[in-house]
Amino acid sequence: MLPLKKILAPTDFSEPSYAALDHAVELAAHFDAELCLLHVVPFSSGSPADFTGMTAVMTAGPSDAERREDARRLLHEVAATRVPPSLTMRYEVKMGYADKEIACLAAAENCDLLVIATHGLSGWRHMVFGSVAEAIVRQARCPVLTVHATPIAEEATPAGISAAGEMKRERVPC
Repeated sequence: MLPLKKILAPTDFSEPSYAALDHAVELAAHFDAELCLLHVVPFSSGSPADFTGMTAVMTAGPSDAERREDARRLLHEVAATRVPPSLTMRYEVKMGYADKEIACLAAAENCDLLVIATHGLSGWRHMVFGSVAEAIVRQARCPVLTVHATPIAEEATPAGISAAGEMKRERVPC
């Protein structure tokens, strides 16, 4: 495994994924490894993968091609602002289910490490939807570094927010 030669850093353009990207950038710089940024555009409603029964629900909105192009533009911006030009870096946009596309790209590219954020899902959302990071840990063939992110404000309970509106982070004894 060491030294690392190729690191995959998926992003959903959230702050937690940027925190994970910062770790990936630091590791890539330390090991002089190639960094691959990835964003997976989810299937839109009405795409062939979303058929339920005999009809698909069609929604008005950007086409898949437009959504892929928007993601490509955002990835370019992220790379320009968060990745030093001294690193060997490239980025890819895939369409599909995030966990499957991330695991497949990591395997196809023979990545030495995958760095992904945990978004701190809790309660019913975690029970119903699970976590992309959890699925990646189960599916990936390479080691996975999960970066614990502070839960986003909408996931926090009122007890988890300070009077100033800031998230309180409690340490749990081991």
